[in-house]
Amino acid sequence: MSTIPSRAGADPRFTWNLADLYPNDTSWKEAYAAAKDSPKRLAAYKGRLADGADTLLSFLQLSDELSQTLDRLGNYAQRKSDEDTRNAVYQEMSALFLNLAIEINRAAAFSTPEILAIPDETLDAYYAAQPALEHYRLLIDRVRRMRSHTLTPEGEALLAAAGQLGQSPDDIFSYFNDADLRFPDAFDREGKSHPVTHGSFVPLLQSPDRTLRQSAFESLYGAYGQFRNTAAAILSAQMRQLQFFAEARHYDSALHAALDGNEVPVEIYHNLIASVRAGLPAMHRYVRLRKRLLGVDDLHFYDLYTPIVAGQDIKVSYAEACQTALEALAPLGEEYLSILREGFAGGWIDVYENEGKRSGAYSAGAYGVHPYVLLNYTDTLDDMFTLVHEMGHSLHSYLSNRTQPVTYANYVIFVAEVASTCNEALLMQYLLGKTEDPRRRAYLVNHFLEQFRGTLYRQTMFAEFELWCSEQIRAGQALTAESLSAKYRALNREYYGEDMVLDEQIALEWARIPHFYYDFYVYQYATGFSAAIALSQRILREGAPAVEAYLSFLSGGSSMDPVALLRSAGVDMSKPAPVESALRQFGALVDELEALTTDASH
Repeated sequence: MSTIPSRAGADPRFTWNLADLYPNDTSWKEAYAAAKDSPKRLAAYKGRLADGADTLLSFLQLSDELSQTLDRLGNYAQRKSDEDTRNAVYQEMSALFLNLAIEINRAAAFSTPEILAIPDETLDAYYAAQPALEHYRLLIDRVRRMRSHTLTPEGEALLAAAGQLGQSPDDIFSYFNDADLRFPDAFDREGKSHPVTHGSFVPLLQSPDRTLRQSAFESLYGAYGQFRNTAAAILSAQMRQLQFFAEARHYDSALHAALDGNEVPVEIYHNLIASVRAGLPAMHRYVRLRKRLLGVDDLHFYDLYTPIVAGQDIKVSYAEACQTALEALAPLGEEYLSILREGFAGGWIDVYENEGKRSGAYSAGAYGVHPYVLLNYTDTLDDMFTLVHEMGHSLHSYLSNRTQPVTYANYVIFVAEVASTCNEALLMQYLLGKTEDPRRRAYLVNHFLEQFRGTLYRQTMFAEFELWCSEQIRAGQALTAESLSAKYRALNREYYGEDMVLDEQIALEWARIPHFYYDFYVYQYATGFSAAIALSQRILREGAPAVEAYLSFLSGGSSMDPVALLRSAGVDMSKPAPVESALRQFGALVDELEALTTDASH
């Protein structure tokens, strides 16, 4: 019998409080009805933004007002829907919200070309005539910075119409990968079958039963192998559409187009790959150590996820996790801790699974209210790390929303993973600092090493592969199942070294990675991780001044470009140093795990 409660049976002490957004569904529907005329209100400004300073100011203020309205409407409908994804009422409310958001964006599409068309001297006169417009100078500068990549109104309309075609590869991949693809069951050493799904695959690879791990590995990649040409055609279409839009907007490459939107120089992407490549010897040592500790003659890719320090099934209740988080994050100071305590007690977090609840975990900021965190807490060590990770996002949102006007409150993806990962690093250092048992310490060190492997090394390998795919298309080369698999096989050999058996199936891993459809997204996991490691070390080393700079960064929203924001916190991502520092810490952790496991075996 299932022990998972219905939503109605969930303990309210451990559910979020959406009444902070709207008291009830009726209030939401009233607010939605009031917002229905928003597209008309925006459209009334079409052709008028150059009429004068007051008109431009009025339009921008309306845009801010609607941004807050949409934020609150969307948060309520989507959070409600996630409580029980089977509930048709909230499915419909989410759909209504999304339709309204699309209509509002479409109605405001005229604003960019109109703002670009205003002559510089006219705009200067506007600022002089209307001091309140000064608030929007940064926003206007960001729009006008894109002038050389913006087309005529007719060209923009054509690209907007082509946007749905550009979305097609991602849509097709999602249907293929999530809806249509099925995997044969895997079998353990006793012949018992286990279903293989996207959700069960990594847990199966974590099993101590090597027969089961190999069977799951072969099941999953066998299925992708049957559709390798289809998968290659979809990925090729993705790279071609990115190249098309980059050329249409006069960018040197798809990489330049993707990074320019967030004001990130392409050198950061190339520096990341070069630095991680220089740090590959430490990864090769870790692979060698994993092989020794598992006691296998040959280390396969299906051996990468299973724990190498057994007997450390650490259970952490939710109450313990909250208390440990407060202790671990104490170096961030009392202001940070007081907000954290408010979050734990104040209806921010939906803690436990219930029937129909969305899986996984996330943090969603809500301007003018407070963030909301979805968890599915099951009392594991990983769940405690997930809690501090999501609260890192939440406090980043909370501080930016509290400090910045709505115009500049949202931070960009390049910095989004920094606060969450910094929290995880501080938690890990805290746990290591109070752990004397060698086996427990070895388990924690290995847990940390796996974060480095999965985030810094693996995501950089993905970034290198994605760049290669893009460059092939740019050079007029075809992307085929054979060429993609050959490149992916070669990268795995280089990243993991000679001690890893190069299983033929791993060459197909590219076919299952949804992030290759996110437009040069993955590198930000690795840069964010590197920045977070550097910041956590600086906070522990320097104390109050480092904390003050870090909290200022968390409060910055998008008030500066992301590289400048991080620089203000003490990390310069335009230089290789933060990535190199993180790689040095990885090497030191490999040394420690080697020493701990060598001592334990004697």
